[in-house]
Amino acid sequence: MSGTEAKFLSGSLFAHVARMSLAASLGLMAVFAVDFIDMIFISMLGKAELAAAIGYAGAILFFTGSFGIGVAIATGALVARALGQGDRDLARRRATNALVIGFGLGVVFAAVIWLNISPLVSALGASGETRDLAVGFMQIILPSLPILLIGIVGGAILRAHGDARRSMMVMIIGGAVNAALDPVLIFGLELDLTGAALASIAARITIAVLALRAIARHHGGFDTPRLASLRADFGAVMTIAGPAVLTQLATPVGQAYVTRAMAEYGEEAVAGMAIVGRLIPVAFGVLFALSGAVGPIIGQNAGAGRGDRVKGALSAALIFTGLVTVLVAAVLFALRGPLEALFQLEGAARDLVFLFAGPLALLWFFNGVIFVGNAAFNNLGRPFYSTWINWGRHTLGTIPFVMVGATLLGAQGVLIGQAVGGVVFGLLSLWLAWRVSNTPLAVERPIFTRRGRLLDMFLGRR
Repeated sequence: MSGTEAKFLSGSLFAHVARMSLAASLGLMAVFAVDFIDMIFISMLGKAELAAAIGYAGAILFFTGSFGIGVAIATGALVARALGQGDRDLARRRATNALVIGFGLGVVFAAVIWLNISPLVSALGASGETRDLAVGFMQIILPSLPILLIGIVGGAILRAHGDARRSMMVMIIGGAVNAALDPVLIFGLELDLTGAALASIAARITIAVLALRAIARHHGGFDTPRLASLRADFGAVMTIAGPAVLTQLATPVGQAYVTRAMAEYGEEAVAGMAIVGRLIPVAFGVLFALSGAVGPIIGQNAGAGRGDRVKGALSAALIFTGLVTVLVAAVLFALRGPLEALFQLEGAARDLVFLFAGPLALLWFFNGVIFVGNAAFNNLGRPFYSTWINWGRHTLGTIPFVMVGATLLGAQGVLIGQAVGGVVFGLLSLWLAWRVSNTPLAVERPIFTRRGRLLDMFLGRR
C-alpha cells in the first residue's frame, strides 16, 4: 500500500471541481461532435433511409450506453473511496475486478440484444429497407459493446485517480479516429452504414487500449483476476451500477412525453424544440460532465472520513454550476441573432429558441444541481436516491408541469413547464445531498444475499 496521499484530499476544492469538470466536458464534447459528424456524413449520401436507420439504431444504442455508464459510475465511486482510505491495493483490485465484470456483463448484454435486434427495431416503428439497414448496422457494431465498456470503465478509473487530462485525451483521440475514418470508409470505400459502424468500432478499440495503457503506466496497473475477489466485488459494483443504469434510463422517458406534447403545436414547434435539443449538450456540456467529474472528489474525501471536505466539494460544485450557467445564458442571449440566421428561424421555432436562449437557460442551474446531487448519492452509498430523483424529475417533474404550461401558454409553456419541474427536483436533490453529506458513509453491501436487501436499497435504508 502506497503512502502517497490521494489527490483530492488536499488543495482547493473549487480548483479540483473546475479542472475535472472542464477536462471531462472536453472529452464528452468530442463524443457529441463525432455523433453529429456521423449524421452529417450519412445525410450527405442523400438517402433518407440511411439517416433514419442511424436514428433507430441510436435509440437502442442509448440503452447499451446507459448500461456502460452505470458500471463506470460504480467503478469510479469504489476506486475513489479506496484511494481516499489510503488503500491503493484495494483500489487496484477493484479497478481490475470492475473491468472484468463490466466486460463479462457487456458480452452477455450484447448477445441478448444481438439475438433480438429485429423485433427491437420493429418495435421502434422501423419497416422495409430502413428496418433492414438498422438491423445490419446494429449487427456489426453490437459485438464491440464489451470493448466500449472497457473504455468507459477505464476512463472512470482514471478520473477516480484524479487524472482528468488523460481521461479527456483518451476520449478526444478516440473521437478523432472515428472522425478521420468516417469519410474514408463511408465515401472512399463506399461502405455507407457499414463504414460508419467500422469507424465506431475502431474508435472503441482505441479508447479501450489507451485507457488501459494509461492505468498500467501511471496508476499501479492491475491485479490478476481471481474468482474469490470477483465474487466479493460483484455485489459492490452492482449495488451502485444497478440504480445508476435505472437513473440513466429516466431521461428518454421524460423527453418522449415532451416531444409528444410539443407535436400538438405543429412542425415548427417540433423543429424549434429539436434545435433546442441540439443546443443543450453543446452549451451545457460542462454541466453534463459534472456528475462524473465531482464524484471522485467526493468519493476520495468520503473514503478518508473528511466530512468537511465532502460538504466543501458540494458547495464548490454548486458555485461552479452557478457561474457556468450565468456565463452560458449570457452567451446564448448574445447569439440569438446568429442562431436565427443559422437555422433560418421563424414563427414558433424562433419563439422557442429565443425563449431557451435567455430566461430558460438560467434555470438549467437546477439541472446542474441534480447532476451534483447524483455524484453525492453514488459516492456516499445512496445510489437509489439518484434513481428516485431522476425518475421523479422526468415523470412528476415533467408531465403535470408540461400539461399546465401547455394549457396556459401553448408551445412555449411546454418548455417552461419542463424547466419549472427541474427547479422543484433540483431543490429536492440539493436538500437530500446535503442531508446525506452529514451522515456516515454507507458501506456497499451485496443486494442479492439477504431477503429484503433489494427493497431496503431501493428505499434508501441501510
